[in-house]
Amino acid sequence: MLQYDNSAFYFFALSFITIYVVPSWISIFNRVMSVTFVKDEAIGAISRTSAEKAKAEELKKESKGLATLMKSKGFVINFIITLVLTVIFIWLLVSVSTDGEVNSFDPFAILEIDSGSDDKAIKKAFRSLSLKYHPDKNPGDRAAEAKFMMVAKAYEALTDAEARENWEKFGNPDGKQSLEVSIGLPEFFLDTANRNLVLMIYLIFMVGVIPFCVYSYYSDSSKYGEKDVMYDTYSWYHYALGEHTLMKSLPEILAGSAEFRKHNVPKTAEDKKNIDQVMSLVKTKMQKPKYSHPVVVKGNVLMHSHLLRVAKQIQSPQLVDDLKYMLRLSTSLIDAMISVCQHQDNLQTAITCIEFGQYVTQGMWAKDSSLLQLPHFTEEEVKHAEKGKGKVGSIVEYRALEDDQKKGMADFSEEQKQDVFKYLKMLPDVTVDTKVFVDDDEDDKVYEGDLCTIRVTLTRNNLEKGEKAGLVHAPLFPFPKQEAWWIILGTKEGKIVHIEKVGNPSRIVEHNIKFLAPRVGEYDFDLYVKSN
Repeated sequence: MLQYDNSAFYFFALSFITIYVVPSWISIFNRVMSVTFVKDEAIGAISRTSAEKAKAEELKKESKGLATLMKSKGFVINFIITLVLTVIFIWLLVSVSTDGEVNSFDPFAILEIDSGSDDKAIKKAFRSLSLKYHPDKNPGDRAAEAKFMMVAKAYEALTDAEARENWEKFGNPDGKQSLEVSIGLPEFFLDTANRNLVLMIYLIFMVGVIPFCVYSYYSDSSKYGEKDVMYDTYSWYHYALGEHTLMKSLPEILAGSAEFRKHNVPKTAEDKKNIDQVMSLVKTKMQKPKYSHPVVVKGNVLMHSHLLRVAKQIQSPQLVDDLKYMLRLSTSLIDAMISVCQHQDNLQTAITCIEFGQYVTQGMWAKDSSLLQLPHFTEEEVKHAEKGKGKVGSIVEYRALEDDQKKGMADFSEEQKQDVFKYLKMLPDVTVDTKVFVDDDEDDKVYEGDLCTIRVTLTRNNLEKGEKAGLVHAPLFPFPKQEAWWIILGTKEGKIVHIEKVGNPSRIVEHNIKFLAPRVGEYDFDLYVKSN
């Protein structure tokens, strides 16, 4: 007959806990190793110029050491759960070692007598236990009823010759059994004194914990769409972005992203005072806000502090962290803006969003000279380089000059000058070639409905053969960013035929744009290749 079996439960629980504990400890070990022995290059903590040293040190501080793991709420929760389950696992292991045999039929153990006891002891034990566990004395007690039946069966196995022979041969007084079955749950569950507790635990887990976990997972996952951007953010971009959206509007639109609506809420009078302090730094150079919501105002002000290079003057450490949080998400959010522009078929707005991403990466704004990308260059150095004999109007022109003709570095140290020269060598210098063809075509003509291919070949002239493009030199952007290129094909009417970000770091990159040939006629398309 079926019994509740503590030993079987131990084995079941050990197996079940192992499914979680082993992979979890492997994950914890890998994460500990990753923050202890990770290479600087793997986390983007490289300083090719002295201007990048501060950023590299900050990345090391944030990405190395066990203290960084303790900042992760998910890691801490998983570690605590794993630790608790490990303690339970060890307890179960000890229990198995002391009571590890899965429940088998032992009449002597059931009658609570020594093995080999005589008939007198057997009868005495049977009378005592049968009286103790008799159903009439324990009405409604299932555990007592089960025990009474086991006692009767044990007595039969020891007093009936045939039953005893079967037990000695097959381990069961009923003879050879095709399958030995017991219930892999502790006897604790069968005790009537624990009935309410067991029922309460069952209800908590089945009605409370499990539905809550399912709800939490579903509610969180249902908020996010492509690129791990919230659906509310996409809705906001569809509303705020349009055909005539200007560059100066984009910081405010980014600030309205759903990802910031909880994080950027001013909670106290002190928070508002700190925002006013940052506002005083940027107010004269930012567009009059279109939206007055506190979250949008705060995010708009913080983004302008970064774009105008006054973020170091922010006095509140909390606002510094809030700005960093916005910059952490900015790349994926700006990509989402471009995706919305693609859906809206707004070519110029998409290009504006790409250029906005460039400004965010370099910590510059619309009216700034491209020379500000150079290490250690400020407005003073830019003015000197753009005036007088040998003046230049862009960083491309500045790169073309001989080193001894480059202006603006009169007060630089030798190290700072070398930083500028190193950066100019890293600055992307690309050549774009195109080829238009139709696959498997019998002649050179293009017919309506043909699948046309425009092959765009991008060559990075600043790289040696076999060399790969590295991280973008962006000392003011607090996170590593890999060089990539947006390839866009549009019509003269401002419609988007194709837009895609290409992250291939090779020196020569080929990208195919495929589309169906339109009706008979001549068509002019514009091809844009823009850095991220």
